[in-house]
Amino acid sequence: MLWIVTCVDNPNTTAIRESVLQPHRDYLGSQKKILVLAGATQSDDGATAIGSHFVLSVNSRAEAKAFSDGDPFTQKGVFASVTITRMRKGQWNPEAAANA
Repeated sequence: MLWIVTCVDNPNTTAIRESVLQPHRDYLGSQKKILVLAGATQSDDGATAIGSHFVLSVNSRAEAKAFSDGDPFTQKGVFASVTITRMRKGQWNPEAAANA
């Protein structure tokens, strides 16, 4: 089943985010078996990260939470909030994102 992990950054965490960006990316790379899609949410001008979204294929909320808890961004306090929501796949069109 699919789960969406929605994270909103704490204010003034740009320096923390940058300091753990490589460990965060390494962590995501280690989770490829469950990670369907991931990316930073950004301000409208694309200049500032304001959070992150992760779409996971796991069997339970507990597994989605374990993924989030293991993320260096979570561990270092980048996120003010983390929301985990179950999702049903209604449409699947990865080609639409090819040039995003």
